[in-house]
Amino acid sequence: MRTSVVRTVLGAVALIWVMLPAAAHHSGAMFEATKTITIKGVVKVFEYTNPHSWLWVTVTNQDETTTDWGFEAEGPSTLYRAGIKKNDLKPGDKVTVTGRPMKDGRPAAAWVLVVKEDGTELRPRPQ
Repeated sequence: MRTSVVRTVLGAVALIWVMLPAAAHHSGAMFEATKTITIKGVVKVFEYTNPHSWLWVTVTNQDETTTDWGFEAEGPSTLYRAGIKKNDLKPGDKVTVTGRPMKDGRPAAAWVLVVKEDGTELRPRPQ
């Protein structure tokens, strides 16, 4: 009896140990939870990939230099269920993007909303 309890506990600990990297991978801890930024730019590329999709937008700064911003979203199946398809954002499209910025100041954010030039709104998660 005692052996089966020990095996059960050890099995549970092993399972938790194996699952920890997956839980950390899906953490949004690197993004500001309460702040948002909004930028205007031009789509460089839309990486509609697993496990996370990325929208890359080139922004022209006040000094006429450019900065590429990355906006992270869920994978294709989640985006598709939200009504966002691979061809909805093409290189050269003018967009306004709102996101939750990186805590460390890098030019990246969690994608909250994209508004295309024609007014179409793309939200990766239901409101």
